[in-house]
Amino acid sequence: MAPDAQPRHWLITGVSGGLGRALAEQVLDRGGVVVGTLRDERQSAAFEALAPGRAFAVQLDTTDGPEVLADRAAEAVRLAGHIDVLVNNAGYGLVGAVEEVGEDELRHQMDTNFFGPLRLIRALLPHLRARGGGHLVNISSIAGFRGQAGLGLYNASKFALEGLSEALMAELKPLGIAVTVVEPGGFRTNWMGKGLRRAERRLAEYASVDELAGTMRRFDGLQPGDPARGAAAIITAVETADPPLRLPLGADAHQAVRGKLAEIARELDTWEHVSVSTSFEASGAG
Repeated sequence: MAPDAQPRHWLITGVSGGLGRALAEQVLDRGGVVVGTLRDERQSAAFEALAPGRAFAVQLDTTDGPEVLADRAAEAVRLAGHIDVLVNNAGYGLVGAVEEVGEDELRHQMDTNFFGPLRLIRALLPHLRARGGGHLVNISSIAGFRGQAGLGLYNASKFALEGLSEALMAELKPLGIAVTVVEPGGFRTNWMGKGLRRAERRLAEYASVDELAGTMRRFDGLQPGDPARGAAAIITAVETADPPLRLPLGADAHQAVRGKLAEIARELDTWEHVSVSTSFEASGAG
């Protein structure tokens, strides 16, 4: 942000800890205004004490219905005066083979990680359009770019968020509203600890999923990513004149994206002769 620019006003979901808290603290340290959402009202006073008059707490669960989320978005605008940046950060991981995940579990995963952010975006867009600009930041994961056995529903929720973000970029860029989807790798948040859930149903055929869950929990606290540095990277992307659509965070995430792109390129080359053989002209019909 240029030295003479006005501090931005942010709405950040999930500021109780992790990347959301680190981001809120850095925005406040830079003189910005933050409306942070929390599920536990008892945490509100501590959050607002970070910067009295510039830090505002709002109770919100991303599984709330569209009417409630619209009310919370309006409350955020009222508290902050206006909103420049929406960060959809709240979410959790669900470990389980696709066949194991129950109906309630899959719905809760999609409501939290996808439908909640979608509803907040839809609620806030009229405000951003009226202001003639803004920035939507959707926190995805490297799991939103690359699928993994045992994380199918989590993958699905984040892939959906990334597809939505691409479409939003095309729709909103002409209106002066930027969109960035952030793809963290392993960061020292509670994602692999108390924030990680295991599907209740267990099938012997998917024993490797239990191994995955155990490995992830043992890795908790050892992840290479620093939430404070991740937050700084997000702020850099928001403040640049030409923000990226995708922002992988961490060397592991960057490597994973490049690896998948290389795999896609190899497969495209291998199957090109089949892919291009399907038109009337190619098949000789007419």
